[in-house]
Amino acid sequence: MLNRIIRGVAGTFIIISLLLAIYVNINWLWFTAFVGVNLLQSSITKWCLMEDILKKFGVKP
Repeated sequence: MLNRIIRGVAGTFIIISLLLAIYVNINWLWFTAFVGVNLLQSSITKWCLMEDILKKFGVKP
């Protein structure tokens, strides 16, 4: 359950930031890059900030 929520949040952030880059300002692509770097970092280190945040909100793994 937790992994599905994390993937959903990451996908939503990417889609929203791409739409903002197209319709508002191209600099929103930095946010897309930030999400991508965090996904890469979590795959290497096996630590995810979003996982810690969701656990604090009571989401169980």
